[in-house]
Amino acid sequence: MCTFLILTLPMMKKLILPIAVGLTAVASLAADGYKNPVIPGFYPDPSVARVGDDFYLVTSTFQYFPGVPIFHSRDLVNWEQIGNVLDRPEQLPLDGADSWGGIYAPTIRYNDGTFYMITTNVTGGGNFLVTATDPRGPWSNPVWLKQGGIDPSLYFEDGKCYMVSNPENCIWLCEIDPATGEQLTESKRLWEGTGGRFPEAPHIYKKDGWYYLLIAEGGTEPGHGVTIARSRNIDGPYTANPSNPILTHFNCVGQHNPIQGTGHADLFQAPDGSWWLVCLGFRHQNGNHHLLGRETYLAPVRWDENAWPVVNGNGTISLDMDVPTLPLVPVEKRPSREEFDGDRLGYEWVHVRNPHLENFRLKNGKLEITPTPVTLFDTHDSPSVVMRRQQHINFTADTRVNLKDATPGTEAGMTIYACDPSHYDIFVNTLEDGKRQLVVRYGLNELRHTETFPLPARGNVDLRVTGTPEQYILSYSTDGGKSFTEAGRLNTRYLSTETAGGFTGTMIGLYSTSPSGKGHSEFDFFDYKGE
Repeated sequence: MCTFLILTLPMMKKLILPIAVGLTAVASLAADGYKNPVIPGFYPDPSVARVGDDFYLVTSTFQYFPGVPIFHSRDLVNWEQIGNVLDRPEQLPLDGADSWGGIYAPTIRYNDGTFYMITTNVTGGGNFLVTATDPRGPWSNPVWLKQGGIDPSLYFEDGKCYMVSNPENCIWLCEIDPATGEQLTESKRLWEGTGGRFPEAPHIYKKDGWYYLLIAEGGTEPGHGVTIARSRNIDGPYTANPSNPILTHFNCVGQHNPIQGTGHADLFQAPDGSWWLVCLGFRHQNGNHHLLGRETYLAPVRWDENAWPVVNGNGTISLDMDVPTLPLVPVEKRPSREEFDGDRLGYEWVHVRNPHLENFRLKNGKLEITPTPVTLFDTHDSPSVVMRRQQHINFTADTRVNLKDATPGTEAGMTIYACDPSHYDIFVNTLEDGKRQLVVRYGLNELRHTETFPLPARGNVDLRVTGTPEQYILSYSTDGGKSFTEAGRLNTRYLSTETAGGFTGTMIGLYSTSPSGKGHSEFDFFDYKGE
């Protein structure tokens, strides 16, 4: 069961992470304009379904559990996380999943009173869909699908359900029974795109009698982009837009933009008739490196009758979007400090692969973690770690930890985590003679290095990580946070996607490991402040 991660609405008001996934980047309350990304941090491959005046958005999660966060908004600018679609192990097997594996791009759709989420588990069964009548859940167990490829999407029309995905580097279409997963027609080849590599992320829409097929091309790197084709018949033939790509920063106009890698989009219409697009992109720091992962961005779309869509006037987006918005409906912001005084952790907290939830407890205003022999470097199981996204390039994260009944080799602390082999850790460690030390560890793929500092024999230790564009500064305090001692300055670029690899973004985690698996670690609070 995964009830540890499910949060009731009354308890949401007690959890107090800053912008955590329940909140977006700070949005202006002016009538016009907003800040991108609208959901900062590792929230890639966004898809949106509109139901009346409400918008629901999902993103991919790869090796993390629970999977596929779901957000709600009334204005497209302010988003609140209302749950996780895949919150049970039977929905989300992640055995052996690394930062290249697990859950790829989901699509959310709504039809005749039912929500559908379709996605790919590349390390656990392939393409499947789940359903719910309430987007907050519960969602059904997986309905497995025959047509392969990744990034599947659904289109409903006249009582029929169509599926598109990208086997064989091409977009293919079939009709399915969404209740059983049965494929009702043979798969038909639709479009290969405009020649960019990895044609993927297909979505079908109908407007003015035309079927529009939107895809991503170029790979999810700087060459990423969005292209579109159309046909009078759903099964083609499709004709490409002569002005493709309709969104990319891999050109002269976008080459100096702080947002790069824009692509993997979904189109939708607001109640006022305006058209919008969500897409992914990433922000560079420390040269041409990005660490926060691919984030969720929003752009207006001009779509005249019988015409092709035009994204934000020129096919690019920006951090400051000076465009008209829907009437803004802010969501409640929460203080930065999580006191662990609720009954359950919030939706923004995740684990690596399928966790052993019995090792995590909220008790007496503390988060208790029972260590296991599984380390942060292991890939065969899930370590005792709980994480949230880094959502700002400049931030400070603090916690207070104490080891209880620790055996030699036990460690407990904070990790700045890119993937299994690459993370920076600052932790309290118990030695053979019962003494303790503060350790800073650098894990950079196959390279490892540690530095140690003596600690008092007992008492809490405050740990702090300060993030800048170029460095993670790790420090600690033994006087209750009154003064901190610097323990290390580590270059951010080694945890970047360009260096560490993977499809995910940097996470900040609280963890404990022990060769014996005995004792437990207590965390008094977690505080995250971003700029």
